[in-house]
Amino acid sequence: MVNMEEFYKQMEAKTEVIEGSKLFDTFNYLSQEAIKITMEINTKYNKPSRIVKLMSKLTGKKIDKSFRLFPPFYTDCGKNITFGKNVFVNSGCNFQDQGGIFIGDGVLIGHNVTFATLNHNENPQKRQNIIPKPIKVGNNVWIGSNVTILPGVTIGSGAIIGAGSVVTKDIKENSVAFGVSAKVIREVRR
Repeated sequence: MVNMEEFYKQMEAKTEVIEGSKLFDTFNYLSQEAIKITMEINTKYNKPSRIVKLMSKLTGKKIDKSFRLFPPFYTDCGKNITFGKNVFVNSGCNFQDQGGIFIGDGVLIGHNVTFATLNHNENPQKRQNIIPKPIKVGNNVWIGSNVTILPGVTIGSGAIIGAGSVVTKDIKENSVAFGVSAKVIREVRR
């Protein structure tokens, strides 16, 4: 395994993770730790203050007391999620965060949203290798239910992503986007 400093460094560099490598083994270890913590979140009632503590343990970062989560919540790593203040995550969300998920302040995330930060190598002989790319969400973004956000996407502050969309490329700030693949349809009304 690699230490967390090396893990973050490799993920920031978007280094391809080779099957069987120490970094690949680290992914597996962090996944098991995340399963343990999310089982605690998902299988019994927790007061909001307890959810904040569990999410801090899951991410390895201090989560602001304004954070709100309606379980169940799923992740296969946890250690590469960063939440801003006053973030709400609705039930059924999936955060595949090895590549990094950075959520700004005041973000609303609807039911069953998926953040996918990993791709696999296209070469069949190297298909188990993983290619990480971070997802970045600006401040005051509203992500509708059943949205999927793909690796490497940045969503600008103030944007709205319509329910059921698949976000395959960057969305500029203060814009409304929806569809498969999501396209900007207009600016946010003020």
